Amino acid sequence: MSEHIAIVQWQRNQAKFTDNKYSREHIWQFDGGAEIAASSSPDIVTVPYSNSACIDPEEAFIASLSSCHMLWFLSIAAKRKFIVDSYSDRAIGLMEKNEEGKLAIAKIYLRPQAIFSGDNLPTDKQIEEMHESAHHSCFLANSVKTEIIVEAICLADAAGTQHHNLPIIRQNSNQ
Repeated sequence: MSEHIAIVQWQRNQAKFTDNKYSREHIWQFDGGAEIAASSSPDIVTVPYSNSACIDPEEAFIASLSSCHMLWFLSIAAKRKFIVDSYSDRAIGLMEKNEEGKLAIAKIYLRPQAIFSGDNLPTDKQIEEMHESAHHSCFLANSVKTEIIVEAICLADAAGTQHHNLPIIRQNSNQ
């Protein structure tokens, strides 16, 4: 198994604090040296106490799940000898009350778009299977209760010769 470390640092910086009027800006540090400016979402804590230019935990959660799915999809495609030229995903997370009545990112829509090239282009069914396999392999998807909905978009090559949406893969990650 492996261990993964993130360091989260925040400073009060002269704010009174007890009046709840303090900056939510903070830093995330990772073992590779990357530092990310983070803050609460302005949808949760208003400006000036949050900073919309920073990454918020909700965005990071959604990006992490999307990234994990993409990395598995690319690995699976490579093993099946399909050439992926590019991959993008405009992932969307929906905050709503869960079964216990608590606010949560209850649903995440992944909308991956892969562009393939070469003589060996995958069929719609093969793309759908690769996305399903990626979803079930993703460590993060296997770790959360959030419903993850994959709505794949396929462009077979850089010229865009095959434009179509694939069937929705709708799975609760804990199933």
